[in-house]
Amino acid sequence: MRWLRSPLVWLGAAAFCALLAIPAADLYYKSSRGEGCARCHEIRPNLVSWQASTHRKLNCMDCHTSSTRTNLRRVTTHFSGNAPDQIHLQTSDVWTMEEKCISCHQQEYARWSASTHSATYERIFANKEHNQKRQLMDDCLRCHGMHFEGSIDEVVEPLDTKGPWKLKEAKLAERPSIPCLSCHVVHRNGMPLKKPSQRVGAKEELFRPSLGLFDRRSRMNMGADILPLPVVYEGERLVKISPDRRQSLCYQCHAPLSSGQLGSGDDRTPMGVHEGLSCLGCHEKHSQNTRQSCADCHPRLSNCGIDVEKMDTTFANPNSKHNIHWVKCIDCHPGGAPKKKTVATAGIGK
Repeated sequence: MRWLRSPLVWLGAAAFCALLAIPAADLYYKSSRGEGCARCHEIRPNLVSWQASTHRKLNCMDCHTSSTRTNLRRVTTHFSGNAPDQIHLQTSDVWTMEEKCISCHQQEYARWSASTHSATYERIFANKEHNQKRQLMDDCLRCHGMHFEGSIDEVVEPLDTKGPWKLKEAKLAERPSIPCLSCHVVHRNGMPLKKPSQRVGAKEELFRPSLGLFDRRSRMNMGADILPLPVVYEGERLVKISPDRRQSLCYQCHAPLSSGQLGSGDDRTPMGVHEGLSCLGCHEKHSQNTRQSCADCHPRLSNCGIDVEKMDTTFANPNSKHNIHWVKCIDCHPGGAPKKKTVATAGIGK
C-alpha cells in the first residue's frame, strides 16, 4: 500500500476528478437556468434583468459560452475579491456572442452584414483617405469600437496623418467595429413578441425594448426611450426633426457638432423637401438599404413630370451636388418651382 503515499498518485487522482467535474459542471450550469451562475453574487443583477427581458425563455448557455479557461478566470476573479459590483462582457465575449445572435436572427444579421455598419476595424482604422484628413483619437472608439476596452493607441499605429497605418493586433482586422450589442441590449426589460388578436396601428410598439446605445465609458446600454434628440439649426432657424424615438439612436453617432448646425460633423438631418422625415423613413433599420425609399412616399412622377428616382440627386448619382438629405426645390429651380403639370385625361369617363 506504499503507492498510496506517493504524491504522484494523489496528483493523478486529483486530475482525474477534475476531468470528471468539468462535464458535470457544464451540465449543472446548463440545467440550472442561471441560478448556478448567480451563486456568485456579482451575477445576480444580470440574472434578475434577464428574467424580465424578451430573452427570458432562453438558457444562459444559449448565449454565453463556458469553458474550463473562462470558468477558472471567473472563479479566480470572484475569490480574489477584485470582482466588480456589475459584471460586464469583455471584448472577446462580445465577438463570441455575435455567433449566438446569428443562430436566431439570421435575416437581421444578413442585412446588417450587407450594410456599412458591419465595417471592420481594418476598414475603419487603417483607412488611408480618412486618416490623412483627420487624426485618430480615443473619441473614434465612441462609435467605431464601443466594446474595445483599451485606448486608440492600442488599436492602430501611428497616431498621425502621415501613416502608413496598421492595426496593433492582427486579429482585429476582420472584427466588426459596430457589432450587434452596440445597438441592442439582450437583458433589457420587455415582453416577447406574440401574435396580436387584432391589429390597431396606434397601439403597436414603435421599436423593440432591446434597442439602445452601448456607452463605452459607463459600459452600460441606454435605451432608445431615454436617449435625447438634438436641437438642430440652419443658421438661426430651428430645423424641424422627426419625433421618431428610434432615430435618437442614430443621432448618437450621426449628430451635428456642438454648434448644432445642420450638416456639421456627421449630421444627416433631412432638410429642404425632406425636412421632418425620420432616418428610418428612408433607411431600412439593419441593411440601411434606401432603394425603396422614394417609392414608399412618392408617385413615380414629380410635379415637374420627371421620374423622382431619375432626378439629379445623390439617390441616383453619388456624385450629384444635390445631397438627398438637404435638397430643396430652389436648388434645381432658382427662378421658382414650376406649376404642377396637368396630365391629359382625354377619354376618361366616356
